[in-house]
Amino acid sequence: MARPGRLITIEGLDGAGKTTVAAALEQELGRRGLPVARLREPGGVALGERIRALLADPAQEVDARAEALLFAAARAQLVAERLLPLLEDGAWVLLDRFVDSSLAYQGGGRGLGVEAVAAVNRLAVGDLVPDRTLLLALPPEVGRARLAARGAAPDRMELEDEGFFGRIADAYDALAAAEPGRFRVLDATAAPAVVLAEALAAVEDLLAAEGDPSGT
Repeated sequence: MARPGRLITIEGLDGAGKTTVAAALEQELGRRGLPVARLREPGGVALGERIRALLADPAQEVDARAEALLFAAARAQLVAERLLPLLEDGAWVLLDRFVDSSLAYQGGGRGLGVEAVAAVNRLAVGDLVPDRTLLLALPPEVGRARLAARGAAPDRMELEDEGFFGRIADAYDALAAAEPGRFRVLDATAAPAVVLAEALAAVEDLLAAEGDPSGT
């Protein structure tokens, strides 16, 4: 019988290093012999990638409520098309952003309220809750400096002001404090090797609960 799947989500402000941590975890879990898949939000499926491009376009003026609904729509498609089938097959899914992103960005950053955005996402994902959420925490100004250093043109969200990102960081902190059993908060200002080590430590209890197929 297939091992029950696990959903590990990775959250944080842009520039926190979510993609780097997800890729490193994918490599490590694969080395341990686990079936692992890495996805991102919005995206991961054709419809989600189209919505991602629309939401990122600086030329688009998107109402806050429309933005929340578009993120939820992309999420619903990813859950139906990829996420649930992978979990049912026993995969460990590493997901770059999930519902908590909308709660922080649209609920906190846009001021729509966490509960209003949560209600929309209950329709999108049903009762699916991550087994573990890694929150890569760093000051908003550090994240923005990292993005600027990359030299890429900012997307629509990245053009927002400091207050927007401060509200998001505060919302993430509140979410983590409300669910300490699910969240693990990592210091994203630490050296990459340290962040990865902490990320691995944050999921070791899940590995231990099911046994390590590599025998390590």
